[in-house]
Amino acid sequence: MRHFLDFEKPIAELEGKIEELRRTTDAGGIDLGEEVARLRDKAQGLLRSTYAKLSPWQKTLVARHPDRPKCLDYVRALIEEWTPLAGDRAFADDAAVVGGLGRFRGRAVAVLGTEKGADTESRVRHNFGMARPEGYRKARRIIELAGRFGLPILSFVDTAGAFPGIEAEARGQAEAIARSIEACLEAPVPFVATIIGEGGSGGAIALAAADRVLMLEHSVYSVISPEGCASILWRDSAQAATAAEALKLTAEDLKRLALVDAVVPEPMGGAQRDPAATVAAVGETVWQSLEPLLAYDGATLRARRREKFLEMGRIGVV
Repeated sequence: MRHFLDFEKPIAELEGKIEELRRTTDAGGIDLGEEVARLRDKAQGLLRSTYAKLSPWQKTLVARHPDRPKCLDYVRALIEEWTPLAGDRAFADDAAVVGGLGRFRGRAVAVLGTEKGADTESRVRHNFGMARPEGYRKARRIIELAGRFGLPILSFVDTAGAFPGIEAEARGQAEAIARSIEACLEAPVPFVATIIGEGGSGGAIALAAADRVLMLEHSVYSVISPEGCASILWRDSAQAATAAEALKLTAEDLKRLALVDAVVPEPMGGAQRDPAATVAAVGETVWQSLEPLLAYDGATLRARRREKFLEMGRIGVV
């Protein structure tokens, strides 16, 4: 069954009526085609008008939708000859970060991503996409491997942030994130990152300090979650919607601020309505972003990447 968000309840009611009429038609042979078509048009119009004016908080809810395609969905659909790599060569393998080698449109690439999981069992196994230090050290290992063998890097980011547990802090969470960001910035190969759901704090930047950063239309990317921001500023997580507005975390905001390079349109009603079309659109945009980068040598890529991120922190002098 389709999962509906709170603000989608009117749409859910209409689609429920449509399904009920279809069952009545199938069971009794009554022709209700005209009524079904009328309600379908009404539902599509409501869906279109609702998604045309989503608030930042509603976009955050869409970015977290359980039915959105996850990192491994993109890997399965876009990467051929996929060979996963595991472990950080120091402590353990972290299932929240997935990585490996494969072919993207015939070209050998290294692939990274954060995987949230699609059901209860896989969400627990992947720790809901919240990586521990060994996950970021695995990412760094794969980035350095890609640099050694001249493999372009693709990453698919969907995480609320790095795992905040005591054991993660004890094993050097902050250092591991910083080293992963450093590896991204120093990679002598083309690097394209895509925010496919949530891009939360340093846990996302650690896999997204890339030459080209893409965002899906209804994804979010922020230094902190709206709930976390509200808890700090107002001591009240119920102020999350207000915080989301202030954080400027939507793809539209970040593109306007030149913090991301391109926004990938989603199907009407969000990626969860048509995962296959979403994955295909991301694949096409990733290729369009990657292809021009293949012409540059390693030194040029590093210099351009350095300038790109330094430019984000510059304030013009009047």
